[in-house]
Amino acid sequence: MMLGKVAIVLALALALVGCSGSYEQPRYTASQTSDGFEVRDYASYVVAETPIAGGTDEASDDGFRRLFDYISGQNTGAQEISMTAPVTTAPQKIAMTAPVTQQKGEGGAVMRFMMPSSFTLDTLPKPTDPAVSLRTVPAERFAVLRYSGSWSSGLYEEQLATLRAAMARAGLEATGEPIWARYDPPFTPWFLRRNEIMIPVAGG
Repeated sequence: MMLGKVAIVLALALALVGCSGSYEQPRYTASQTSDGFEVRDYASYVVAETPIAGGTDEASDDGFRRLFDYISGQNTGAQEISMTAPVTTAPQKIAMTAPVTQQKGEGGAVMRFMMPSSFTLDTLPKPTDPAVSLRTVPAERFAVLRYSGSWSSGLYEEQLATLRAAMARAGLEATGEPIWARYDPPFTPWFLRRNEIMIPVAGG
């Protein structure tokens, strides 16, 4: 689940805007804290998204670059748009339908950047790349487990299992696929990184 070359681009982007706490993140309220995880209600937000061919580092790199080019001025207003956080990846079984978000569709994936809240779908400049599109993500409730450490697949799977077990004990049922959120650039020491796994649940 490593981003490969995307990590280098992301590092440069985040170096320009500062640490993860200095730029906008999705708005939410925590309605419950239990057994090491939170239940959060996220507000609706707008995303720029692009399909990618699959789950490889090269495909992720291509998708990230298309979206980064869009916020860097490859749009109808030649307008620069602020970077947001987190970067997320999420498997999904339906075609192109989750702050950067990547979701697997049938035979591929969708990668997304959250747009700053100062924009609406109507006020955002349109992408000049036909592979990039804009849409509104509806408000949703998630069970969220926060952890520090590397971006390895092994650690992700371990933490995902922990969250699923905690949800089962709490009587929460997943309504969709998990989202893996990374808030910090790759040069952040592993023990200081903020990582989260978010699983949609009923409500919200």
